[in-house]
Amino acid sequence: MTNETITAAASGTWKLGDLTVNRIGFGAMRLTQTGAAFAPGATPSDRGRAVGVLRRAVELGVNHIDTAAFYFSSLRSANELINSALGGPYPDDLVITTKVGPARGPAGDWSRHAATPAELRAQVEENLRQLGRDHLDVVNLRILGTDSIAERFGALADLRDAGLIRHLGLSNIQPGHLAEARAIAPVVCVQNLYGIGMRPEHDEFLRTCGEQGVAFVPFYSIAAAGREGGATGAEAEEVLAVARAHDATPAQIRLAWTLHRGPHVLAIPGTGNPDHLAANVAAGALRLTADDLALLDALHRRGA
Repeated sequence: MTNETITAAASGTWKLGDLTVNRIGFGAMRLTQTGAAFAPGATPSDRGRAVGVLRRAVELGVNHIDTAAFYFSSLRSANELINSALGGPYPDDLVITTKVGPARGPAGDWSRHAATPAELRAQVEENLRQLGRDHLDVVNLRILGTDSIAERFGALADLRDAGLIRHLGLSNIQPGHLAEARAIAPVVCVQNLYGIGMRPEHDEFLRTCGEQGVAFVPFYSIAAAGREGGATGAEAEEVLAVARAHDATPAQIRLAWTLHRGPHVLAIPGTGNPDHLAANVAAGALRLTADDLALLDALHRRGA
């Protein structure tokens, strides 16, 4: 497939509350350094290349960018790169989603999650400052564990009522957290680890999100078990076979399969490589056959 001629519009659209986005978006996690994300001592990314990737993403129709204040390396901040590349002013249709909860020290070490309303407000204000905005389009509460999220989500709902946040979402949650949050305020999206062979036990949760009008936004849908380090190891033969049939890459097939899980499923693949960016966007135009899906679904159910 000819990647450069395909835009994100080919993936279709979904609404995050009142904000319409193309279903292929962009994740900023990999913009700040080369190699595995968050790896200590990794080489900071080339600033000009990172800014160019962001601008090219928008040229290719990407209007949903996922970021966080804790996406940084020794020299680079994802939020600052986004602000420099796209701010002043931002495109009218651009939706920037960020996350709060995790915290990293100046050296990149992970400290405890923000747990109090004051700590969460400070993180929201830091995202506003770095992005150069007076409000955040979507803020996801990212959590660890299974504890109640009522107090933390309630604090974000208060910031939404105050006009600092437009819409709220959740990240890295268990299914019960969605109902707990929706009893407090509307939820427009859930970001969870998911992909071919990754968390088949969450298939029903994905469907539940769709029934409730909540976008399901998988992370690591290409990297799978490689997570922050990216795709590792040999690719499954089933993925390779479908890729050959469509003259596509395995990464494109993994993205396309994810999008085929439902019209409410969005993708936020991240890269600092302009060629990979074009290929990721082009994956939104792939239409897998029933036979393709049967083959990949069976692989998924095996947890491969």
